[in-house]
Amino acid sequence: MFVSRITISNSFPNIPLSTKLRNRIYLKSRLINMFTNLFKAGGNHALKTNRQLALKIENELHSSAKLLSRSFNTIKSKNSKIEQSVSSSIKNKIAINQKKSKLLSLPYSTIVNEKNTLESESFKIGQVINGFEVKKINEIQEFGVTTVLLVDQRTGAEWLHLKRDDNNNLFSVGFRTSVDNSTGVPHILEHTVLCGSKKYPVRDPFFKMLNRSMSTFMNAWTAHNYTQYPFSTQNLKDYENLQSVYLDAVFNPLLKEQDFLQEGWRLERDEYKNFQIKGVVYNEMKGAFSDAGSLLQTRTDHHLFPGTTYEHESGGDPAHITELTHEKLVEFHRRNYHPSNSKFFSYGNFPLGPQLEKVSKVLVNYEKSNPQTAQHIVVPFGTRSVTEEGPVEGSGDAANQTKFSISFLMNDVSDVYQTFKTQIFSSLLLEGTSAPMHQALIDSGIGPDFSANTGYNTQNKISSLTIGLQGISQDKIDSVENAIKKTLVEVYEKGFESKRIEAVIHSIELAFKHKTAHFGMSLMQMISSSWFLDIDPFVILNVESNLARLREESSKGNPFADIARKYLLNSDHSLKFTMTASSEFPNKQTTQEAKMLASMVKTLTEENMNVIDEQAEELAKVQKQVEDISCLPTLVLDDVSRNINRYAIDLSSVESVPVQWRVTATNGISYLKAINSIPNLPQNLVPYLPLFCEAITYLGTKKRQMQEIETEIDLYTGGISVTTFSSTDYDNLSISETGIRISSNCLDVNIPKMYELVSELIFETDFSNKERLRTLISASAAGIYNRIASSGHMYARSLAASTLSYESDFSNQTTGVGQALFIGQLNKHVLDSELESVIEALKQIQSYILSAENMRVAITTGSNSVDENCKHFAKMVSKYPTKTDKPSNNSTSSIVKFLPKPSRFICPLPFASNFAARSVLAVPYTHNDSTSLQVLAKILTPNFLHREIRESNGAYGGGAGYSAMSGMFSFFSYRDPNPLFSLDSFSRSIDYALTNEFSDRQLSESKLSLFKDLDGPISVSEEGTVYFNYGITDDMRQERRDQLFNVSIPDLKHVAEKYLLESKNNLRSDAVIGNSNSLSLLLMENDLDAKIQESDKKEWTTINLE
Repeated sequence: MFVSRITISNSFPNIPLSTKLRNRIYLKSRLINMFTNLFKAGGNHALKTNRQLALKIENELHSSAKLLSRSFNTIKSKNSKIEQSVSSSIKNKIAINQKKSKLLSLPYSTIVNEKNTLESESFKIGQVINGFEVKKINEIQEFGVTTVLLVDQRTGAEWLHLKRDDNNNLFSVGFRTSVDNSTGVPHILEHTVLCGSKKYPVRDPFFKMLNRSMSTFMNAWTAHNYTQYPFSTQNLKDYENLQSVYLDAVFNPLLKEQDFLQEGWRLERDEYKNFQIKGVVYNEMKGAFSDAGSLLQTRTDHHLFPGTTYEHESGGDPAHITELTHEKLVEFHRRNYHPSNSKFFSYGNFPLGPQLEKVSKVLVNYEKSNPQTAQHIVVPFGTRSVTEEGPVEGSGDAANQTKFSISFLMNDVSDVYQTFKTQIFSSLLLEGTSAPMHQALIDSGIGPDFSANTGYNTQNKISSLTIGLQGISQDKIDSVENAIKKTLVEVYEKGFESKRIEAVIHSIELAFKHKTAHFGMSLMQMISSSWFLDIDPFVILNVESNLARLREESSKGNPFADIARKYLLNSDHSLKFTMTASSEFPNKQTTQEAKMLASMVKTLTEENMNVIDEQAEELAKVQKQVEDISCLPTLVLDDVSRNINRYAIDLSSVESVPVQWRVTATNGISYLKAINSIPNLPQNLVPYLPLFCEAITYLGTKKRQMQEIETEIDLYTGGISVTTFSSTDYDNLSISETGIRISSNCLDVNIPKMYELVSELIFETDFSNKERLRTLISASAAGIYNRIASSGHMYARSLAASTLSYESDFSNQTTGVGQALFIGQLNKHVLDSELESVIEALKQIQSYILSAENMRVAITTGSNSVDENCKHFAKMVSKYPTKTDKPSNNSTSSIVKFLPKPSRFICPLPFASNFAARSVLAVPYTHNDSTSLQVLAKILTPNFLHREIRESNGAYGGGAGYSAMSGMFSFFSYRDPNPLFSLDSFSRSIDYALTNEFSDRQLSESKLSLFKDLDGPISVSEEGTVYFNYGITDDMRQERRDQLFNVSIPDLKHVAEKYLLESKNNLRSDAVIGNSNSLSLLLMENDLDAKIQESDKKEWTTINLE
């Protein structure tokens, strides 16, 4: 997995799929994102995958929450007369349930490992523990953490331990891996060390451990400066198992040439004897370099940091990856994967002493060496202008897809306070509608959205700030540049409104208080890039003192004037970068690859060709071999609790609205979730729902502009979000629920203000603000193709499922390819006359939303804040009309007439790689076969699909999943060089399931993988949401858990035959999203049907987004 500035990807992409597949999402190091996203939301995108609750397993198709609650309808009718605050009897019940739930709400592993916590473990400076000397100790009260820095006396390896009362323990080992070329050597090495080690000589032990572990996170990533290998788990035995595998992988990898050929790159002949370049990383980076946003970021660093390590692409440039040899890879490992060049990190309540003992036994074989060094400092070059070509993004005229940005070299990140202050400066300058740059560049109408490289980048030794726009014509470049300069002068002279500064500080302080599921991972990622640059992690974690210093400076005047003057207005190193969009860009990439391939083939002798053929044959043979993996450590099903984790909830009614209460220790924060179902929304309004949700928090209200409201949202809450949602019934796939979901949170002292702000947005949004509405539509259209490029497998799965159920069709229209098509077309018609119809549609949706009849709410809060929440929620609800003129069936769910039909879609886009998917409609949550289908998906992925799609085909990832709530069984591939091969693999996997004799071990491992997802840690704000979201009771969840334990091998074959064979069930559809030229050519030549099984042939429908 590659992280450049930081980008997250994955060396073993099937864990879990929705966010861990490489998508090169640029973390702009914006302050609110850095703290609020890491701490409140439970970490960045690589962490969110591990927060799935039961019934959300493999449900990445739908970005909106899928919610259904029949029980609430019953409660509502029974309690319609209760319109006051929570009664004293309910409050008493809450208090009793709180006491009962203290043990029940603990994960199983918390109970079994309680004796192993760090309560009795203490440290002293100068103390030596198993060869590690304690150098520093510090208490960080705002995080509830004791930090301990140790150094190995033999090798100089550093170990940072964060002791905290948290059962989700984390371990990581990492190395400095700066580069002086773009062959991608650290990235390919990261993949290859995970392909077997001396102690565990099996193919891909990391991937195999996914099914032998209860890990809450497993991954690895490569950044500009370092490569890191973290994992987390709640189980001590599992922790020890994974630590053993990780340590042997990085210090004793086999690094076989065969694994280099599979993961890096290789020449191979196809069935027509034509040579092609294959390899997991090679195909992955082809996909990354075809993504306009990713390419823009990469090229910005290349030109801004000449002569430094940041000039190069550590993930690998496809044009240079083929320059890397196996010998160079081995040498890079020898030179860089040394204890003296390493950093160890641990977090949680497991004892440190045994960990130090285990690691010291590994390090004893090494002597101290000089750590790796690299050139990080750039020589200032004044101002430089560069223009390059990039790909066209979907629909629209290429002439209006120019990207222009100005990047400034900023401070050395070793000045931690200056970096902290500049992060806040960047947030104030760029973030939100009240930000000066947003007003100058976007609200002014110059362009629709910031460019992908916009933001403050602190991942490099010398930080940089970039400001730019995308989606403009070249004749607007001067206007952009002038607006940027003018705004910077104004910021220097006037500074920022004090209320906005305080709002940002409030966001940071609130983020500290959230009790998140992956806090350790958040802290590790907060310090990693700086720590590998030898910046003291204690200083980085000391956020409270930085806040106090900033407040003091703010009281004396403009604390940011020096930043604007020194680094921006008087910059001695800046880059003006223009990327024009060219429809010929993919063809030029293809031509460049063809020339490179021809050059390599030209030098091959007959003997060379024979060797290549032999290597390909041997690799294919090895990939298909069934291995003995008994050497790998494993948990067993007896290590898994038979009981679900329970979170006590109570139900009441406030102003006739059903309310679910989760009263627990929240550290002084209240969390609000509200669902407004729209069972009778006309179909023509459905595509407008996402725009409606965005408009609520963008357009402003009839009383105030959004800039003022936004400042108050940041000042008094942790944010307000409005999203679409959809769900199917747990008993009947024909019944679905659709609508919107509203979420917010705040410190308990700000409860009145939170409800006041939510109420203002819902009731008083001014949809007639045409200028802001036009800007919002343009911004939505500008970003959607980057989202498809990074998560194409999700879009393909959603598209394939869209003809099989109404809920899937709704999801496709609101979050999938259907929405991309809709918003792209809408963006082409944003004249005033067309906007009138859009405004009318949004107002119609609002009229459906403004009804308490189809509303339900979940509130998570402390016992002392129940009355306050109840009082102000009742005040908000009282504003809803008492009756609605919209027809109602008195139910949040509805049966929509929808005729499922099989289909096949092809969606050409200007990508260098592809995404393939197949969806099959099966059974609902409560059906007896549902659990067997869930286990079948888990057993097919590692035992067949991973081998075929990733190892043989060279795609970055692939697998199967079953969504218990949507009843959809799906297959997918990610960044796929040959989607036809993957479609064929989907079909062959069913034959495999029917003819292969699965072992008891494979069955047990698949169940472990499922329970790992079910039992993963969740944030306090998510406790009790399974019932709120789906109406599924604890007893229902327990019954399903019992069924999962009891699934047998005959059950798997039964469901494979009954639901996945087309002869038995033809309700399945395919979708391929990808390279425009290759897919169009395949259609014209009819090769598509020629390369797949006869039973799979159906007519293909082309969806053109360009």
